[in-house]
Amino acid sequence: MPAITDAKILLIATHGFEQSELEFPRDQLRAKGATLHVATPDGEAIKGWEGSDWGRDAEADAKISDVSADDYDALVIPGGQINPDLLRVDEDVLELVKSFHDQGKIIAAVCHAPWVLVEAGILKGRDATSYHSIKRDVINAGANWIDEPVVVDQGIITSRQPEDLKAFVSKIVEEIEEGRHERRAA
Repeated sequence: MPAITDAKILLIATHGFEQSELEFPRDQLRAKGATLHVATPDGEAIKGWEGSDWGRDAEADAKISDVSADDYDALVIPGGQINPDLLRVDEDVLELVKSFHDQGKIIAAVCHAPWVLVEAGILKGRDATSYHSIKRDVINAGANWIDEPVVVDQGIITSRQPEDLKAFVSKIVEEIEEGRHERRAA
């Protein structure tokens, strides 16, 4: 069971991420002592979305196609509407998500980010939550949608919205400290 201070976490995102859903987990997990890297499709800084307009940039540490699940304990995917919609059609992203899944590593997705998990085909038969507007997408992917702040099924963590971020980060820490998860096929 790794301590959070020994954990390596990868956060993947692109333009249009929900500002708080990238910044809060990134900053809180780093403050708890985890090593956290941000990877983007081109390895460059990305622009967030806050309220009804573009927000602040987030610096990138790596290009998504250059990172490997082998090097990390957990994957975090922030939401927003634009970010996960772009990520879910990126083959490098989908392969990375499947690799984390196949290795039994923690995968955490908030708000609209479960769209990426739907596209990767890893939610079927699992308990999950999401932002209410994509509830039907999650159900149609075969998940049991539950209206709770955070839902965990075999190390796959899903959360609803920015108001749930504190519980989301707490659950990421708890799951990392539990270690790898044996998973049934989705």
